[in-house]
Amino acid sequence: MNTKDVAASPSHTIGAPDIRNLDWNLVRSFLAVAETGSLTGAAEQLASSQPTLSRQVASFEAAAGAALFERTARGLRLTGAGEALLEPARQIQAAFNALTLAAAGRDEQTQGSVRITASEMMSAYVLPDILVRLRALHPQIQIDLVASNRVDNLLEREADIALRMVEPDQGALIARRIGAFPLAFYARRDYLARRGRPSLHGPAGHDWIGYDRSPVLIHGFRGAGFDITREFFAFRTDNHIVGWNAVLSGLGIGIAMRCVGDLSPEVERVLPELPLPELPIWLTAHRELRDTPRIRIVFDFLAEALSACIGPAPRAV
Repeated sequence: MNTKDVAASPSHTIGAPDIRNLDWNLVRSFLAVAETGSLTGAAEQLASSQPTLSRQVASFEAAAGAALFERTARGLRLTGAGEALLEPARQIQAAFNALTLAAAGRDEQTQGSVRITASEMMSAYVLPDILVRLRALHPQIQIDLVASNRVDNLLEREADIALRMVEPDQGALIARRIGAFPLAFYARRDYLARRGRPSLHGPAGHDWIGYDRSPVLIHGFRGAGFDITREFFAFRTDNHIVGWNAVLSGLGIGIAMRCVGDLSPEVERVLPELPLPELPIWLTAHRELRDTPRIRIVFDFLAEALSACIGPAPRAV
């Protein structure tokens, strides 16, 4: 964004305010840039492009009659005029979200789209087989699957249904705990043929696949009595799919859900005596959307299918 898109001076005015026919998309773009502090972050959040956001922010500034952002070394910062519009814009967003949720909750159609968000590993290795069966039973429902490890906000309609590894604490959401996926360490068979099987007495004699920035595995090893550092891992990545493919390629020993690892014939489970935490999973939806027929169909189908993967189905919400 150049100085034509975002003015550099809080006192610079663009024209007389005219917001009588303000487009909601302009307000949404303004909020995204204000919250992320950059066009790049806002474009990622809204699944849009930087040029589109630049034009929308410029249009909002023209409607408001003032420059709303100024460029700093750390990104884009609200001007005084932008700060004055921030809270009213958030109120508009809340009202718009309430309106769309109320309308969606009264949608009696089973035909249409349902947007699901789940972790990368769940999206790539667990959900596809389940969605095949769902499509066979309900071909009138289209599925949008957002593969992301971040927690999308169901209250803002970023998704209709979310599979989460942490229990949501928002009162407006319905959450059903499906169970917990057991985890295990795996290594490719030809890796084990070359290097031998690891033992609790000699984990340092192997190549381990760990996380780049996340300290979860380091804390886990230390909890089991191994005082390791980040350098213990020969290969590090925070992308779980990349990490699992590194295991499948024979790069070393890594961790995965058993429902994924046990289905891969080229790998073997190792160190079964090492206690590992389980990965809990909650299925969540907004209370109003829970009674939309097509969302209820998908919600209940996912609950049953996921429960079958990990044990007896929990009591229904």
